[in-house]
Amino acid sequence: MQEYFFSIYLTYDECMKYYEGYYKYIQVTEDGGKTIRFPAAHIRKFVSSLGVRGRFRLCLDGQNSFVSLEKIT
Repeated sequence: MQEYFFSIYLTYDECMKYYEGYYKYIQVTEDGGKTIRFPAAHIRKFVSSLGVRGRFRLCLDGQNSFVSLEKIT
């Protein structure tokens, strides 16, 4: 299993574009400098009235398929 750590700071309006399906993917740069893209649907549970803010851990399996996304701070 692979783990990637990164921060996200999205406004509520930016999140709504993802939530409404206007954008289908989130692209982030993880702490090691690698660019990672994953389906935007995975951030929906983290959206608040402020948007999405914080540190996250993304876990992928050996075939780079999504396993989990969790907020760590």
